[in-house]
Amino acid sequence: MDWYLATGVLAVVIPSLYIYTASVVSTRFPMLRDKRICILIAHPDDEAMFFAPAVLALTRPETGNHVKILCLSSGDADGLGETRKKELAKSGLILGLRNPTDVFVVDKPEFQDSMTTMWDKEKISALLCSAFAPNLAKSRAADKAPSASIDVLITFDAGGVSGHPNHISLYHGAKEFVSTLMADKPGWKPPVDLYTLTTVGMPRKYSGVMDMLPTLASWAIGADKKDKKHPGGLIFMNGLAGKSSIVTAWKAMVSAHKSQMVWFRYGWITLSRYMYINDLRLEKVKRR
Repeated sequence: MDWYLATGVLAVVIPSLYIYTASVVSTRFPMLRDKRICILIAHPDDEAMFFAPAVLALTRPETGNHVKILCLSSGDADGLGETRKKELAKSGLILGLRNPTDVFVVDKPEFQDSMTTMWDKEKISALLCSAFAPNLAKSRAADKAPSASIDVLITFDAGGVSGHPNHISLYHGAKEFVSTLMADKPGWKPPVDLYTLTTVGMPRKYSGVMDMLPTLASWAIGADKKDKKHPGGLIFMNGLAGKSSIVTAWKAMVSAHKSQMVWFRYGWITLSRYMYINDLRLEKVKRR
């Protein structure tokens, strides 16, 4: 009887605590506003499986942000590339992007979906430069401040969340991109803030909403809170109901990425903390 009572109490207390915490995070924690933001991913469905809390929060109209998704492969390992491109566009709209044109898939031979191949960081950097800093050479020659057509780039960290080499490649390529923007520009700040999604260990990865306390503790200890304009750490938490909620994140997977919804994906979208919580860290990129 005591066991049933304890279970019942936890079933009420944990969701209530999570809802309260998510409310506090969304109203009192650092938030990006009026920014041009690119979510850099490796495969269609990364935006929903890993970045859904961030995308849902950053696309809220009141933030004034313009969010785009840049995906470097069509995920064509099983011959479903064209299908997955369409699924990504649909998922992006569900998660709050303004237009289908805010989703772009590169799909070049050098960025093929592979569980064993690292992508070249120089090629990723070159692609990002051509997309977001096409006048880089002119500005460098004229000794002007470095500039770009985005303010924030968000991608995976060095662990790639799942250890996938394509994810990890994006981290190194994104750092190379920011470093390239700053080459031969002493005294100037980077025009693009690079935020990376924190990789956690297996127990936390599958702890769902229970990871809220470890995430908050990690942010409190490790994030630099001095620079209000460029927060050292960001936390996004999906609500349990409403538009910016876990229900919307689930919808982005289940109704958009239908080709990927094999049985084990249901376990991921139910248990993974990345469906509920994202914590991002501002990377300190060394100059060339």
